[in-house]
Amino acid sequence: MANLRIIKRRIRSVRNIAKITRAMEMIAASKMKKAQERGLAGRPYSEKITEVIAALAALPQSGEILHPLLERRPVKKIAILHITPDRGQCGGLVANINRKTGTFIMEQKVSVSAVVVGRKGVDFIRRIRQQMRAEFINLGDKPDYLDTLPISRVIMDDFMSGEIDQVFIAYTQFVSTAIQNPVLEQLLPVVPVEFPPGQNLEYIYEPESAAVLNSLLPRFVEMSVYHAILESIASEQSARMVAMRNATDNAKELIGELTLVYNKARQESITNELLDIVGGAAALA
Repeated sequence: MANLRIIKRRIRSVRNIAKITRAMEMIAASKMKKAQERGLAGRPYSEKITEVIAALAALPQSGEILHPLLERRPVKKIAILHITPDRGQCGGLVANINRKTGTFIMEQKVSVSAVVVGRKGVDFIRRIRQQMRAEFINLGDKPDYLDTLPISRVIMDDFMSGEIDQVFIAYTQFVSTAIQNPVLEQLLPVVPVEFPPGQNLEYIYEPESAAVLNSLLPRFVEMSVYHAILESIASEQSARMVAMRNATDNAKELIGELTLVYNKARQESITNELLDIVGGAAALA
């Protein structure tokens, strides 16, 4: 009987866990949809500003001073913006992006420092004893564009002051509910996108192309950081939803197995009791 009580207690415990993971799956699904919508809403602006900057950078800039965010110099110090979740329970997402950043850092032959978004990234950078220039945590599930400006400003200030010669950004790109890819891209100096030969982009710039370029470049960096954070949030919630769904399915499977064990043990207990009764009756006869 003691064994039956233990099994019954385990079934009840697993059933409660299944309820929790199911609730977490539904919450993550709702948050993922909202994060997707925010990311898609900003995509047209991001694509257009990239197109305009590419067109501006392709124009002859005779007599103009090169914008500091476009300046290329010998690389002696590198910074990486490492974007991760604040919380776990999202499958292998955290491990994948940490591995991407860790591999990149190990491959560099120059000094590398990190600007980190998210507690999981902060813990990782501290664990590998890497220099951390700044950390940003608790941005939440719905960060505003203004909330991310301090992150991009730290990066731009360090680059323009000469403290850093090159900046990369590591984040998780949302592809689909089942697929989230860790991505590492160069952020600074800004690399203008090259259009296919023959593609003609005609714009009229006011007041002038150089002034527009100087104004747009910081916005481009800010938008790139904000978009990467939104992609990471959508990926996090998607991975968490899938992880919680798998946990719920595993819990249901375990409940079925435990129920089968419980029924067998109960049947065996009843059989033993019947044998004892029959044996006792035979002894009295």
